[in-house]
Amino acid sequence: MGNLKLKGKDILKIGYPNNQSVNIALEVMKRNFATKNIHHVKSLLKEILTNPEDFEKDLTFGQIAEALLSSKKTEKRMLNANRTSFQIFGNNISDEAKNQLYTGLKLPIAIQGALMPDAHSGYGLPIGGVLAVENAVIPYGVGMDIGCRMSLSILDTPISYLDGARDKYEKALAEHTKFGMYETHKSHVDHEIFDRDTFDMIPILKRLKGKAIKQMGSSGGGNHFVEFGEVEITEEDEQIGLPKGKYLGILSHSGSRGLGAEIAQYYSRVATEQCPLPKEAQNFAWLDLNTHLGLEYWTAMNLAGDYASACHDDIHRRLVKAVGGRVKAKIENHHNFAWKEIHNGREMIVHRKGATPANENELGMIPGSMTAKGFIVRGKGNPDSLNSASHGAGRAFSRGECRNLFTQNDIKKELKLKNVILMGGNTEEAPMAYKDINEVMNAQSELVDILGTFQPRIVRMDR
Repeated sequence: MGNLKLKGKDILKIGYPNNQSVNIALEVMKRNFATKNIHHVKSLLKEILTNPEDFEKDLTFGQIAEALLSSKKTEKRMLNANRTSFQIFGNNISDEAKNQLYTGLKLPIAIQGALMPDAHSGYGLPIGGVLAVENAVIPYGVGMDIGCRMSLSILDTPISYLDGARDKYEKALAEHTKFGMYETHKSHVDHEIFDRDTFDMIPILKRLKGKAIKQMGSSGGGNHFVEFGEVEITEEDEQIGLPKGKYLGILSHSGSRGLGAEIAQYYSRVATEQCPLPKEAQNFAWLDLNTHLGLEYWTAMNLAGDYASACHDDIHRRLVKAVGGRVKAKIENHHNFAWKEIHNGREMIVHRKGATPANENELGMIPGSMTAKGFIVRGKGNPDSLNSASHGAGRAFSRGECRNLFTQNDIKKELKLKNVILMGGNTEEAPMAYKDINEVMNAQSELVDILGTFQPRIVRMDR
């Protein structure tokens, strides 16, 4: 922690009460001022003690101010006896996923919930779960891959090139996309996101900045992918601005990489400590947005979301540069995030964990599988789903089940049948692992209109 020789007794001598505020002050100062003069650090601590109200919203000192202003013990929160209002879309959803939502609906902060037709069980809030709460954020309700998103670029390149110059497109994916924990690009982009002072305001972000720079423009493991495929616009929309027809497209699915994962892990742990809940609801621990930690997580989450978006931009930029053509339209959306929204005249925090925002006229992309079509959609703003839709087809089998059920040979047969080339990938992401995307889309006709499709042709995933 550097060479700051600050001790708890030094803080008590300044006049701090003998409670948690001493430990918090010690940790914050050593974390942020390890190389500073001890007299400077003590004068800062004295200033915070004299007027803690002035520092409540400060991202560095807010936690100390909060501890000084609050002497309340951490009390166990109880769940309500009854669930708040909710709606389930689709039939092919496991009881486990439903029960996870039901637990979330009993939180004292819960306002409304919904389950999308691709839903399956997760940690805390199920994947495909939507939960609106009062002035708080649930780190596990956002998920471990903050800002995981879809991004579709539609090019002016003739679709025939995908077959005629297939080698070129395969080579571009092989050379210009990076996957998993260890692959990174040799050249790094100087993106504006790294100039943001947010990276210096929160210690965990300061520590993770180097990793974020290194992983820029890369994709995660698991179900993350980058694909070339065939876009078909079936309904004209002025936001897309393209006539009906077939186009060459690039589709990517990935999130905020190590940056988001470590933010999620840290604040999930902190939330569990701050907000003790009954065992079945532990992963619903929340951070109040009026507290320093709540504000800190909210700030970090939004930075991770912007970083995920920047990663996709970099992936698409590299590929377009490699294969040529111009981007005629772009459609993108987050699906692991929390938003401040107004519903029925009331401000609430809406968590969409594996759910696509589908506000009225909002465009989105809902993928199928490595062989199944995905869908370009326009939201209908349905209040029963809190203006949400599914984020994909959803898993029919868990990753563990897939390893036992399917072989590489099974995948090869399916790929051949659908005329798809796969680079990387494994049995956990077999096309058969997923629900039928057409059934999922039929179950959400009240939530979105379909404007077009994306048929994967050359798919790159982690090995």
